[in-house]
Amino acid sequence: MKKVKSVNNLTILGYKFQDKSLLELALTQSGADCLHNNERLEFIGDRVLGLSVAGMLFVLFPNEAEGELARRHASLVSTETLARVAKEIGLGAYIRHGHMTAGRLQHVYADAMEAVFGAMFLESGFDTVCDVIISRWRDLAAEELIAPKDAKTELQEFVQGKRTGELPVYEYLSQSGPSHSPVFTASVTALGKTATGVGSSKKLASTAAAAELLKILANE
Repeated sequence: MKKVKSVNNLTILGYKFQDKSLLELALTQSGADCLHNNERLEFIGDRVLGLSVAGMLFVLFPNEAEGELARRHASLVSTETLARVAKEIGLGAYIRHGHMTAGRLQHVYADAMEAVFGAMFLESGFDTVCDVIISRWRDLAAEELIAPKDAKTELQEFVQGKRTGELPVYEYLSQSGPSHSPVFTASVTALGKTATGVGSSKKLASTAAAAELLKILANE
């Protein structure tokens, strides 16, 4: 297990824990401790984050339809966004984890961020953690003036615009990792090119593959 900084003076997004042991648990991955880790806190934090962001978007974008709000929500609670926030606030220096590959780093950051929100919820209740989340996620939401499109939708529209009559073909290649935190690998082929992607679900893996193929096709 790697050496990590003490959480005693750690303030996260303006919130300071009274119960340091709860914060330490939120920052402990199962690879570091198979019995006492952040998986249960992550479960709660995922729900708290989802509801907080949904409520925020409902207020910020009163004229958008459900589909547009759903795409914004999916982007803002994604592994990529959670990992980005965790990195920006320097959370990685405090996370306890065992051996892992570089490909798992984003998931470790994202899981820890969700677990921290779960711990905040247990210590101070929903209203407090909701305020903490909105204080950071409001600016993230404002970065997208127009609701983002899913990468799979963008790829399909791009391919159809070429008038080939073909649609992207997806294939699920493998599943690895423990059952509670699986990693899926998927591929997509279109216009004679193939790309792969990974994610914590088949849907996320295929979306990552689509995003990668869009990059390849855009550079041609």
